[in-house]
Amino acid sequence: MGELTEEQRAALRRHVADEQARAAERVAALQRQWDDLVIASAESVRDDEHDPEGSTIAYERAQVGTLLDDARAQQAALDRAAQRLPEPDADRCDACGAPIGFERLLARPSVTTCVHCARARL
Repeated sequence: MGELTEEQRAALRRHVADEQARAAERVAALQRQWDDLVIASAESVRDDEHDPEGSTIAYERAQVGTLLDDARAQQAALDRAAQRLPEPDADRCDACGAPIGFERLLARPSVTTCVHCARARL
């Protein structure tokens, strides 16, 4: 496991760009869901806690809000990965300086540690 080749860097750039596009689509879809729930809650009866139809609007808002936060965090991590890729040490572990490995970066583009250091954190 050595330094990334130019072909590997190019493959990672394409992969990260694809993942960024998917993350942006996910954020947009979840934002639309959130907006719809906000409108629905404004138009609904204030007491949805006793709705016999099932889950409450408050529960749905909490669920979508959590998913939206997660999607935004993923999007930010991918943005950082895209910024990091051109750097010479983009394939080096932030903790120990060892190579992260092309396969690991391909599987988790936003990762900044090698497998050994990631395991040590568990």
